[in-house]
Amino acid sequence: MQTRKKYIFLTFLASWLLLFFFGGDQLRRFGFFSKRKAEARRNWPRWTDRSLLKSFADPEELQSDGDPSLPSPRAQRVARLSVYKNSRCRMETCFDFSRCEKHGFKVFAYPRERDQPLSESYGKILASIERSRYYTPNPEEACLFILSIDTLDRDHLSGQYVRNVDEKIRSFPLWNGGRNHLIFNLYSGTWPNYTEDLGFDIGQAILAKASFYTKSFRPGFDISIPLFSKDHPQRGGERGWLYQDSIPPKKKYLLVFKGKRYLTGIGSGTRNALHHIHNGKDIVSLTTCKHGKDWEKHKDVRCDKDNVDYEKFDYQELLHNSTFCIVPRGRRLGSFRFLEALQAACIPVLLSDGWELPFAEAIDWGKAAVVGNERLLLQIPSAVRCIHPERVLAFQQQTQFLWDAYFSSVDKIVHTTLEIIKDRLLPHRSRSRFLWNTLPGGLLALPDFSTHLGDFPFYYLQHGSGPSKKFTAFIRAVSLACSLSQPILRLIQAVSESQYCAQILVLWSCEKPPPPSRKWPQTAVPLTIIQGRRKLSDRFFPYMAIQTDAVLSLDEHTSLSTSEVDFAFVVWRSFPERIVGFPTRSHFWDAEQRRWGYTSKWTNELSIVLTAAAFYHRYYHSLFTEYLPAGLRELVDGLAACEDILMNVLVAAVTKLPPIKVTQRKQHKETVPQQLRLDPVLFKDQVSVLRKKYPRLEKP
Repeated sequence: MQTRKKYIFLTFLASWLLLFFFGGDQLRRFGFFSKRKAEARRNWPRWTDRSLLKSFADPEELQSDGDPSLPSPRAQRVARLSVYKNSRCRMETCFDFSRCEKHGFKVFAYPRERDQPLSESYGKILASIERSRYYTPNPEEACLFILSIDTLDRDHLSGQYVRNVDEKIRSFPLWNGGRNHLIFNLYSGTWPNYTEDLGFDIGQAILAKASFYTKSFRPGFDISIPLFSKDHPQRGGERGWLYQDSIPPKKKYLLVFKGKRYLTGIGSGTRNALHHIHNGKDIVSLTTCKHGKDWEKHKDVRCDKDNVDYEKFDYQELLHNSTFCIVPRGRRLGSFRFLEALQAACIPVLLSDGWELPFAEAIDWGKAAVVGNERLLLQIPSAVRCIHPERVLAFQQQTQFLWDAYFSSVDKIVHTTLEIIKDRLLPHRSRSRFLWNTLPGGLLALPDFSTHLGDFPFYYLQHGSGPSKKFTAFIRAVSLACSLSQPILRLIQAVSESQYCAQILVLWSCEKPPPPSRKWPQTAVPLTIIQGRRKLSDRFFPYMAIQTDAVLSLDEHTSLSTSEVDFAFVVWRSFPERIVGFPTRSHFWDAEQRRWGYTSKWTNELSIVLTAAAFYHRYYHSLFTEYLPAGLRELVDGLAACEDILMNVLVAAVTKLPPIKVTQRKQHKETVPQQLRLDPVLFKDQVSVLRKKYPRLEKP
């Protein structure tokens, strides 16, 4: 027994000796015998220890993961909390809904002070607010307030930086800690970290900000907006670059980038790595170091060659001829390149980790952009190559829709912001994501009219339904009807005999009261008289009495037969989103007078169908009254004309489609001189004139 214990002890001792002599160096390296075990474990593994780990990069690069000048995650978190002290704000906790109950969603902009600086971009934003259908000059009616202080550029090194904002806003009696206020911002922070510091306490205000970081974004409260330049158009905006002949969707270049390369500081890591994917063929990635005052002090070995290659390509040409455009982060998360790519139908490939995309609450960016990861840059080329051509075309079409619907002008950006906030007030009457992401878009699908897809003229195909099978005849009367021989009474009789007519409404816009009911003809359908306000825009007011989808707009002197009405209605049911009617006009540009004009001559071209005899969807009454600027309706009322032109322009702007003309007996056809043209220019062929049977016809 003693011998056995002795052998066990010797074996144990020998094992320790072997472990000490052969493994002691490794044990000491890992710090097992160090008195500071916690510190050793915190520093393990040491990436510069080449005996443990084979190095695939320079030790300095591995040791310093990122720019040493960048703040630590803890410092970034502290900076965010200092800016967003009400980081837990939601509409339910930081917004007073009671202000919106009496007068609805009304927006008030603070009056501007004369000596207060105002940038061009913020001036456009305030102008958009004042032109909005929600604007009110009375703060007592307001549900939302907009500061007159320019808060767009909060970089204290900028010449447009406004100082002492905290003191100014606290002096406003309506500020109330920022509650029910909306603050716009495009640039925050400054060199070198470009944090989201605005330089003042926003309190409980909603922040509409560009380059929004997801960790600072308050979901359902804040709004991420795109970064736009001072030259961005106030209204309208240029159309997108995708045309009908832009098929197939594959272009000369697959993937392109041309822009600045930051040598130091935040945002430099992503742009410095873009040269790795450049192949000079279908992938073009060009950067330049030549920007800033002291770029030569920091330039690296690639700068000179990059600067030369950068000048070989035109940026606009690359946008036109590329399928995908890389949109990397700049100093901040957003960049102008994002909107430029959307307009050019160049599918954005986003490399900006942590960016809350513009209007992501409403817009499905998965249908229009490729969201990449900055750390997986080398996988981008293979990823975009795998996208099927049909999906590429769908992406391009969606970029054009989003650009035209929400981003082509400052008006659209501001109005989209307001509509998103309004939807939050009444979630049960808000727009669905389908409406936001399908033509004609959320701005043109008014939830006050309906939230059901089948009630709009644009979604019958997607909804699998169709418009109602009856129509409402809407006749505008401006003269006293006293006998059955008058045109309006004959028109009522003809329309009422249509098998598709559900009711007849007469808008009485005369000085004298309408005649008694016994004077009107007896009809098989209900006949209702509506007293008008003697305004021309009244004919397109959304009257509750209109119960059908289709409206047949008529003037009292219009002459139509029952068969003509039936035929036009059948045609309209196939095109419920368009205006379908009889009398037409054509507009043209008068180069001599340098203005637009229109003609009623019989031609083979048309652009306007007069509402004196036309079918259209009743939803356009709501758009005409609620969506159009009040100034346009006042112009029509003042001129006492052109309301049909305004309605045609509205429908064309919404649908991007022309009206449809149906045939009618030409009872008042203009006299057209008959001419026989035998001009040989119109009948050129390969046969010699001498060999023809009637050669004299082609001789001059």
